[in-house]
Amino acid sequence: MKGAKLLNCMILLMVVLLVGACQPVVTPSTPTPELPNRLLFIGDSFTSWQGGLDYHMESLVASANPPLTIDASIVAMGGARLEEHWDIGKALEAIQEGNWDVVVLQEDLSEAGYDEQNFYEYIRKFNQEIQKIDAQTVLYMPWEWKAKVYTEQPTTEGIARAYTNIGAELGVRVAPVGIAWTRSIQERPDLSLYEYDEVHPTIQGTYLTTCVLYATIFGQSPVGLSYLPPDVPGWEMTEDEAAFLQRIAWETVVDYQTQQ
Repeated sequence: MKGAKLLNCMILLMVVLLVGACQPVVTPSTPTPELPNRLLFIGDSFTSWQGGLDYHMESLVASANPPLTIDASIVAMGGARLEEHWDIGKALEAIQEGNWDVVVLQEDLSEAGYDEQNFYEYIRKFNQEIQKIDAQTVLYMPWEWKAKVYTEQPTTEGIARAYTNIGAELGVRVAPVGIAWTRSIQERPDLSLYEYDEVHPTIQGTYLTTCVLYATIFGQSPVGLSYLPPDVPGWEMTEDEAAFLQRIAWETVVDYQTQQ
């Protein structure tokens, strides 16, 4: 009798072990980081040129796999500094009303009368307001002018230093657009990034700028994205050019962030 009970217990234990072994293993899941989907761009004509960075960014992310859907907007005035945006108030109103995930700030340091300390001051002021709505600040570092308009104009190195300094002070990301322009020109001087005025971007320049911002904001490579600007006069671009600019953008962002 005792032997029968012992046998039954052994059979029951084996059943329990077998059932347990057949159960799926449950491991804690790592939540996927939520990508930003509301972007605000504040700047001058470098932000609104060639249809606006809001348009090109929305189109670029929509070509991702899987596609992303974002809502992007701009507050831009030709030649405007951040101080002017602050004084006029529309940019501040947009920040406070928009429920943004990311706010991109841009100022062209090659404009006449550029004051580095003034630039820092208004980056700080805008960043404080952006923090109040729990959004992230991203600084859009522009390029050196090819046109020699003023006696003293900042170089790519000077522009990069100013943006990098204030980015490090505030702990915010910097999109190294100007550095990517230099890299592109060095590798393919035949591919013009400058418009006829040698200041504003061609559609290739705007595309490169958008790719650098994409890589910085989303932390993803733009290489392989299928978006090409619409085939309209002045916006002609080949798939080969787009692939080259995507690569330049990603390599520049990775190198820049590694060095910080």
